[in-house]
Amino acid sequence: MSKIIVNTEKAPAAIGPYSQAVKVGTTVYLSGQIPLVPASMEMVSDDFRQQAVQVFKNLSAVCEAADGSLQEMVKMQIYLTDLGQFAVVNEVMTEFFSTPYPARAAIGVRALPKGAQIEIDGVMEVSSTT
Repeated sequence: MSKIIVNTEKAPAAIGPYSQAVKVGTTVYLSGQIPLVPASMEMVSDDFRQQAVQVFKNLSAVCEAADGSLQEMVKMQIYLTDLGQFAVVNEVMTEFFSTPYPARAAIGVRALPKGAQIEIDGVMEVSSTT
């Protein structure tokens, strides 16, 4: 098995011992992204919608670094500190995806790193192994 580590400065640097993504064959496993602005490594805002938008921007940057795009994601896990924000996630998601949408799960959690209100990780399938 050959693993390719995916890294980009267009997404927040890892804040622990993990990679932004790992590519094995044509499958890319994306680590969770929280709403940090890559340049400052600070939270984008306390506003939930702005946090959700930033998370999708960060995921998009990692997908592109792996020679893919958000549209090629096949599975996402969305972690929310307030499941009442689920409708906002749906709205924001439609700004970044078109049909067919990836499979997904929404999970309510008590807390996320750095006080984030949302984190998303997932799996992407791309056409090339390089």
